[in-house]
Amino acid sequence: MHKVEKSTKITLLLIAMLGVMSNTAIVTSLPHLGEHFKNTPHIELLSRLMITLPSLIIAILAPFLGHFIYKTSIIKNAIFALVLFAIAGSAGLYLEDINSLLISRMFLGLAIAIVMIVGTTLTGFYFHGAARDKFMGLQSAFISIGGVLFITGGGILSDIEWRYPFGIYLIGFLVLPMVILFLKEPNSLSELEDDRELPSNVRFIYVLAFILMLIFYVLPTQMPFLMINHFGASGTLAGLIISSAMASNALGAISFAQFKKYFDFPDIWIIGLIILAIGFIGIGNITNVYFFFFTSPIMGFGGGLLMTATMAWMLEIVHHTRRTKASGYLTGAFFGGQFASPIVFYPIVSYFGLQHFFIILGATIFIITFSFILYKKIKN
Repeated sequence: MHKVEKSTKITLLLIAMLGVMSNTAIVTSLPHLGEHFKNTPHIELLSRLMITLPSLIIAILAPFLGHFIYKTSIIKNAIFALVLFAIAGSAGLYLEDINSLLISRMFLGLAIAIVMIVGTTLTGFYFHGAARDKFMGLQSAFISIGGVLFITGGGILSDIEWRYPFGIYLIGFLVLPMVILFLKEPNSLSELEDDRELPSNVRFIYVLAFILMLIFYVLPTQMPFLMINHFGASGTLAGLIISSAMASNALGAISFAQFKKYFDFPDIWIIGLIILAIGFIGIGNITNVYFFFFTSPIMGFGGGLLMTATMAWMLEIVHHTRRTKASGYLTGAFFGGQFASPIVFYPIVSYFGLQHFFIILGATIFIITFSFILYKKIKN
């Protein structure tokens, strides 16, 4: 394999980074959007769906799109996806009703699904072995940095006008010429997979992935409302707080390798859930908005640790010839949990209020986790 050009690496990093933007760029706009459409029934739920509708589309379409893209053209699909990403993502700049906005987010989900599949495929084409592992590590760091920049930038723009953060999606047009100039079509798109069935225990990991995102996606779907509506935070401050959680998320992901030296996967999950529970309860007891800078990173760290552990667990138990299919289902589980999060928790938030909701969720996680620990001890 020839040396990969720097321009090609940068293009692939930018493609990976765009996946983050499907949700994070507009999180601080949601309370302002809710105020703008305050006369719309159920606007609190609908505004949260602005974040999670792309996740639903990705969860549904990703496994099918993968087969279609492999049989057609990687580069042509990338070009189509980037154009759609920019147009659908920026639709909030000019659309005037909430239903049209929600439809535009569905098209954004289609674009994101294609971009993610293309990015993964091209990474596998350009890099192999240790070089691929090294590049994927760089990719994870780049994605985390991108998430921090987009959330912070979105927060600043939302303070000026709630529509402005949607303009961030126009970056798709900037990446487009780089794809045309610096990437090439793979010679072979074969997945090299056999007819081996997926192991039955991998379904348990899919359930864990769904539950993890169901819980963790409280961060972008509920916290902005608590910070802005309850504590009076500006969009800029809310963006900085969520960015601190994203940065801590990256630390959690990086720390997984050290945890794995001393603990097995179930134990890491127990540790991660306890960390999340501490973060949730801490948020529920906050009396000053600046305390979010202490509690939010706790949530971020636990989420990063658990997400990395879940992916690694799946890769460990699935035969290498079935990892493409297994990864597709895992992606569906992750994004399905993202979509379901505001819907599942909406009745609890409505009944108990946002801050009490965080205490209830944290306490519930604690009870379930310690019940599992007790069960393990009794069983052994």
